[in-house]
Parts: sequence; C-alpha cells; structure tokens
Amino acid sequence: MNEPCRIAHPLAPIFDEHSRVLVLGTMPSPTSREVGFYYGHPQNRFWKVLGALFDEPEPRTNEERTAFLLARRIALWDVLASCTIEGASDASIADPVPNDLSTVVDVAPIEAVFTTGAKAAALYRRFDADLAERLVHTALPSTSPANARMRMPDLVAAYQPLKDALAI
Repeated sequence: MNEPCRIAHPLAPIFDEHSRVLVLGTMPSPTSREVGFYYGHPQNRFWKVLGALFDEPEPRTNEERTAFLLARRIALWDVLASCTIEGASDASIADPVPNDLSTVVDVAPIEAVFTTGAKAAALYRRFDADLAERLVHTALPSTSPANARMRMPDLVAAYQPLKDALAI
C-alpha cells in the first residue's frame, strides 16, 4: 500500500480558444504523472472511451491525445491543484486545494462541464459552485480500472452527453 503524500498538480490544462466543453478529473495518478499526461495508466479506459464515442481510433501518444481533444473542442484538466492522496485512490484525498478554473473558462467559450467520477463531481460542486450555477454540469462515471463494474459499452453510452454537448 502506498503512503499518503502531498501532490501538486504537475500538468497544464489542455484547451484553446475554441474549446466548448471542459472535462475534469480529480488529480493525475502516479502513472499519469510519470508519463506527463492525463489518464496515462494503460488500464484506464478514458482514451478508449473517447475514441469509441467519436468512432475514431484510440489516440495513443500524448501528441495524438492533445490533437484529438483540441480538434473536438474539448478542454481537459482536473478540479484539484494539490491534495494529499494515497496512490491513485480518490477516496483517500485529503486537504484538497482547487485549481483556478478561470484559467480555462476566461479564455475558452466553455458551455458545459463534465466530471469523471463521483469524487471529481463532488469536489467540483464544492469548490466551483459559482461556475456550476452558470454552466451545465454532468457527472460521468470513472474510467479507472477501479470502476470494473462498468463494461466498455456502458461507459461509452454514459459518455454520450459529452458528444451531444459538442453537437449543439
């Protein structure tokens, strides 16, 4: 078991002035921090879900993933700037400090926010209530291997509101 440790978010948000939806997790996992990109653990299904959702090949490199997001007007970041966490366990998060989401929403015409997993949704509602009042928020299920009860087709179906928000 990993010991809880204080982590400062090491990754910049991915967005540009065309981004219309913002997808937020909690904090990059140890593997994601190692590879320097979001949802970097090979067993995390985030990139597989997005590929299937948009009927595209799964983006595999950090460059492909960035291009995939920007081409579809998706911004990606996390709710937290820092926290104490044990490994990748969202349940262990303590002493959370939020990211300043205005970094993204003041530049991009964000119309909707999607959170990945129950903890990300709860932290978003806790720290970003003012933003939540202005923007539609949809809580999506976690794509983590810890969420093994959801099969791949179920995850893709659950993420359909993300694609729908971009079609408007």
